[in-house]
Amino acid sequence: MGNSYINVNVHVIFHTKSTGCTIQEKDLIRVFDYIGGIIRAMEGHSYKVGGRPDHIHLLASLPKKMNVPDFVRTIKANSSRWIKELSPYYQGFMWQEGYGVFSVSESDKDVIIKYIENQKLRHEKQTASEEFDRFLNKMGFSSTRLH
Repeated sequence: MGNSYINVNVHVIFHTKSTGCTIQEKDLIRVFDYIGGIIRAMEGHSYKVGGRPDHIHLLASLPKKMNVPDFVRTIKANSSRWIKELSPYYQGFMWQEGYGVFSVSESDKDVIIKYIENQKLRHEKQTASEEFDRFLNKMGFSSTRLH
């Protein structure tokens, strides 16, 4: 086989620092778009970025020459720097250190996209912490929170 073919789709979840500020509702779409741009700049594919003021969900293909920790670190570092420039309100903005990354099969991409699109409705009934615990349990982790 002369060529290399790589298709690694990941659902990434990360939270704002619990002692810091959250993203204002009016800025969420801009933040989602900016994160999508970071992913594209790394030669990944951004299928969907969404979330709530205190956390982000994204579904993306991992860039061919990048490992998961570098991928997430690049997204968080660049978006945090950009968010701080939006207004003085964000001067103390930070992402939390931890994150969750879950593999997504090609056949499940649409399910995860719909899940990300429905974040506002979902969080009327469930906190971000409860949601993340559910993900951890579903993926076989104990409910030791990473957030």
